[in-house]
Amino acid sequence: MTSAQTGTSLPGLPADGRRRSLRVIPRREAVDLPAAERAVTALLVALGKDPTDEHLSGTPDRVARAYADLLTPRAFDLTTFPNDEGYDELVLARDIPVQSLCEHHLLPFHGVAHVGYLPGDRILGLSKLARIVEQFSRDLQVQERLTQQVADRLQQDLTPKGVGVVIEAEHLCMSLRGVRATGSRTVTSALHGALREDARSRQEFFALTGISRA
Repeated sequence: MTSAQTGTSLPGLPADGRRRSLRVIPRREAVDLPAAERAVTALLVALGKDPTDEHLSGTPDRVARAYADLLTPRAFDLTTFPNDEGYDELVLARDIPVQSLCEHHLLPFHGVAHVGYLPGDRILGLSKLARIVEQFSRDLQVQERLTQQVADRLQQDLTPKGVGVVIEAEHLCMSLRGVRATGSRTVTSALHGALREDARSRQEFFALTGISRA
């Protein structure tokens, strides 16, 4: 996994000494909008379309900006707090929206992520689970890698007792072309720590995500 894929974390300086923030700054090359616009124009010509047509004249610019938006993650603060109560049960955020681009066909895939962890010494601001999903979704992806990256990031920055990530997504490269299996969803999972090694914890996680698995 490269730094361009993972981004970088910079330590914050909390005023009260208890709240900690890591500034997560994704490190990827910026999209070259003029070059992307020229490429879309060439693609329209290759598809037998007239890029000077009134309905298509603004398409290269719009497509280039759309891809730039889809491929540019936002920086955010990964904020954690001390686990003063010693909470040791599962924390789970269900149905986090996922939108990404299949790197094989440049077509979208979309669905939901279920992200959970067993706290250690610190707990995470809940909105940050969705932020981590978004960070890795805004890239050319395969679902398997995306699932693993989210789990690895949580394990790296939070050091919990366990991490579990499930993503359920429909791929337009599968539903609009080829087999055209409209409505079919692909399910992937990644587990660390107790959620991987302890059968009861693993079963609880999958039960709460709605996934039936032994």
